[in-house]
Amino acid sequence: MSTAPQAGGRRTVVTGIGVVAPGGPTRDAFWQLLVDGRTATRPITFFDATGFRSRIAAEVDLDFRAAGLTTHEIARTDRFAQFAMIAADEAVADSGLDLTGDGSAGGAGSVDHDRLSVSLGSAVGATMRLEDEYVQVSDAGKDWVVDPSYGSRFLHQVLLPSSAASELAVRYRAHGPASVMSTGCTSGLDAVGYASQLVEDGDADVVIAGAADAPISPISVACFDAIRATSARNDSPESASRPFDATRDGFVMGEGGAVLVLEEYEHARARGAHVYCEVSGFANRSNAFHMTGLRPDGVEMSAAIDDVLRQGRFDASAVDYVNAHGSGTKQNDRHETAAVKRSLGHHALETPMSSIKSMVGHSLGAIGSIELAACALAIEHGVVPPTANLENPDPECDLDYVPKTARDAELDVVLSVGSGFGGFQSAVVMNSLRARS
Repeated sequence: MSTAPQAGGRRTVVTGIGVVAPGGPTRDAFWQLLVDGRTATRPITFFDATGFRSRIAAEVDLDFRAAGLTTHEIARTDRFAQFAMIAADEAVADSGLDLTGDGSAGGAGSVDHDRLSVSLGSAVGATMRLEDEYVQVSDAGKDWVVDPSYGSRFLHQVLLPSSAASELAVRYRAHGPASVMSTGCTSGLDAVGYASQLVEDGDADVVIAGAADAPISPISVACFDAIRATSARNDSPESASRPFDATRDGFVMGEGGAVLVLEEYEHARARGAHVYCEVSGFANRSNAFHMTGLRPDGVEMSAAIDDVLRQGRFDASAVDYVNAHGSGTKQNDRHETAAVKRSLGHHALETPMSSIKSMVGHSLGAIGSIELAACALAIEHGVVPPTANLENPDPECDLDYVPKTARDAELDVVLSVGSGFGGFQSAVVMNSLRARS
């Protein structure tokens, strides 16, 4: 059960969604892929991965010019920023907001640009472009003698992880706070969570919030190869990402981005906007334990879950669906199973919980926002996405992970959780407007 929001309290709702994901480079294509339970993993095509332990990834097929970017925009930005721009354009169009004027004329869809903000997450930023630039500068026929004259004139821009947030701020003339979250694999959750706080605290009426990453490059693949965190199921890439399965052997790297338009509820209602759901709680914790290790009891993730449910004023028994981090590593899946059981108690056994990483891979910082887009669409359509490739459940992972097939269900309260290298643990709770009636 829940209680009504306090009188006069500002509420954050989702009025626009944009997604660029493997196998689904638009919001609708992404959702259809999830509903169908299809996977988007394949052998890496971006570079010759011969010799790598893991040679598979979930890549995005997208013609950036066809998606609306100009030649100059493509030239000056990294792939991750391009994902962010395309997803943001789709989300803004979906929201019905008019960001072309200055807001002074008023009317439906009008926005005060001084109260328009950007909150973006990225774990690794311009990895692909920087790696290419390094090769160009250091090995351009000079026998590894560094010659900066070979660098791109846009190198200063791609060097900065904030470049994508800057692009979005300029694109929509957002004069409010603009920020970048880089908290590893929880970056997308944290960016959206922080954005919701901007709205609730009265610092913004509308926030373009989300995350993007394009990490499928030799340096990133080598990084996770070195610690054997990624799957080496190279002979059957479509079944390599298998969260909660006893035969899982690591995550599958992905790429992409998602952007949500977050809006103050009364602002959205005044213009008659379509509302997907409300963002009613955000919390993060650090386990202060190990760069890659997790405490098996899941106590820090559980604390974040408990906090967001308190913020949303929901009992544990109100949760209808848990969107899992579900990376497919041995320790993560057991860790978050323990955390959900600790927080939801007996209700955890009755609550569907699934991982969309089984279908679109793990796009590092971007995946949190992609998962929140999936949660908003799940509430909208009344469908729980499945966990693909789950055939032989790990005995220590004993919850309802919705194996292989999507499930119809009325969803009023949805919890999304994330876990990142460095000990970051985050949780966001979303709810339908029905949950407040």
